[in-house]
Amino acid sequence: MRHRIAVVGSGPAGLTFARVLHRHGYPVAILERDPGPDARPPGGTLDLHEGLGQLALDKAGLLAEYQALSRPEGQAMRILDADGTVLRDWQPRPDDRANPEIDRRQLRDLLIGPLDVQWGRGVTQVVPGTRDGVRVHFADGRQETFDLVVGADGAWSRIRPAVSSVTPV
Repeated sequence: MRHRIAVVGSGPAGLTFARVLHRHGYPVAILERDPGPDARPPGGTLDLHEGLGQLALDKAGLLAEYQALSRPEGQAMRILDADGTVLRDWQPRPDDRANPEIDRRQLRDLLIGPLDVQWGRGVTQVVPGTRDGVRVHFADGRQETFDLVVGADGAWSRIRPAVSSVTPV
């Protein structure tokens, strides 16, 4: 029996989770409020660390593609004091891949790949425990039921109130 799975939010965490599910044969719908992939600037670069972000990409089967796109030179770090005196100037070795940088747009495109991203599907509320599963309410008034809903929609999550009364500060 196939379960209906939804991930709310198409940021790096939601897309990575969805790609891991996809790799293991689970169809997943990504519900994103933005009207399209270019609705807003993707932001700067991200550095993905070896035992964290790179591990997740490995689980998604995307580590080699990430390594081909990432920039190890982005690992360089210089620390200065208040007068501008260099306290530390760290340059990575050519083979160092501990935390190379990647442009957010490249990472997003890599993660989206074959995924079903439903653009313009803003979620307003999630109601767990209905007879048919988890009911998702959309900004356009429609509703849909899923067996599992994963909240990856950021600090002001529409999913969080379904599982916790905690609000961001």
